[in-house]
Amino acid sequence: MTERHDEPAQEGGLSRRDLLKKAGAGAVAMGAAGAGAPFSFAGPMKYKGRWLKGDLSIIQWVHFVPAYDEWFDKTWCPQWGQKNDVQVKVEHIVNTLLDTRAASEVAAQQGHDLFMSLHPLAAYEDQVINHASIVHEIERKVGKYGALGHASTYNPKTKKYFAVSDNYVPDPVVWRHDLWSQVGSAPVTWDLVRRAAPKLKAIGHPIGIGQSQNDLDSNMALIAFMMCYGSYLQNENNHPTIYSKHTIEAVKFMADLYKNGEDSVIFGWNPSSNNNYLYSGQGSMILNAISATRTPEDGGPGAQFANDLWISPIPKGPNGRKGLEHVMGSYSIWKFAQNKENAERFLADLCINGKEATLASKLYNFPSFPGAFPFKQIRKASTRRSPRSPSTSPTTSAIRARRTPRSTRSSRNI
Repeated sequence: MTERHDEPAQEGGLSRRDLLKKAGAGAVAMGAAGAGAPFSFAGPMKYKGRWLKGDLSIIQWVHFVPAYDEWFDKTWCPQWGQKNDVQVKVEHIVNTLLDTRAASEVAAQQGHDLFMSLHPLAAYEDQVINHASIVHEIERKVGKYGALGHASTYNPKTKKYFAVSDNYVPDPVVWRHDLWSQVGSAPVTWDLVRRAAPKLKAIGHPIGIGQSQNDLDSNMALIAFMMCYGSYLQNENNHPTIYSKHTIEAVKFMADLYKNGEDSVIFGWNPSSNNNYLYSGQGSMILNAISATRTPEDGGPGAQFANDLWISPIPKGPNGRKGLEHVMGSYSIWKFAQNKENAERFLADLCINGKEATLASKLYNFPSFPGAFPFKQIRKASTRRSPRSPSTSPTTSAIRARRTPRSTRSSRNI
């Protein structure tokens, strides 16, 4: 883990001492509920004697697993609001609009109290409070911040936490076991993928790794693939290193994979395209979060393939298995927020209750504070989630095979 430093007093918010003093009874354990709404308003009853009061406005994405939004909107927020005497208002927008909305709120110097993004908003460090007291309060309850979350939300030069990550999402390969069995292979290494790809395409089931500009999934797959070949955008000293023999080898490999084992549709994909390619029955493998398996498991598109969708770690390359998190949930509190104290307490409680959030997401979110829901417990939960036997359960396959994605990336390095 990155070395810790003493942080300066929080800008525009509470000190750690004040936050702990005002924390009250702490977070409430809350259960998971069903599917989400694009907009919700939690109107709590008013209680006397609470430390907090007033309003709290939150903006965040429309989750890829709808059950998480319903839990968040209809269970977590109302219960937290009643406990803390706070009126909570939540707005959901599609993930592709988050960056634009953040820019507009900063330009106007007004907006939501708590802004959620799928990547830490490092570019707006000067526009947000120091979240150090929130991190310390969470660590006091559930243990240390995970290395990935810490490195991605803490600036060691300014000694400031410009965000707090509540979760990250693993990014494994999702593949059709039945189709791969027909060609006698499995995506264990990239070389095996290369050799199997022409055979899979010949039987009508190409590989589906996107290569589309401005597509979230395509970019994550590309960077992860490059790292498996020893190619990095830059080194630890922030010097560009992409021009290397490793990058050339990676590009040659991907060109060969496309030519012999993929279809030209991959050049026009958006974030939902690889899922739909898999659900159509055509795709034999994609690189995506486990949300790709949740729709079929729940009886949606691709349900006929649910038992044949297996999840494995990213294939091994010459430089080993190197992958990114799929997305990283990250919350920031603007300096111009009207209800900073409420936002700080809400964010701390959400991270402390990482177990409930993870279960509500159907194991899509993994807590950035590992002590909130240790991996051993997540693994046990995965075996209870599906009625299928462990040998055929996609969820169990994910937990058995998965390794926490290793990443040299922080939000400041991209």
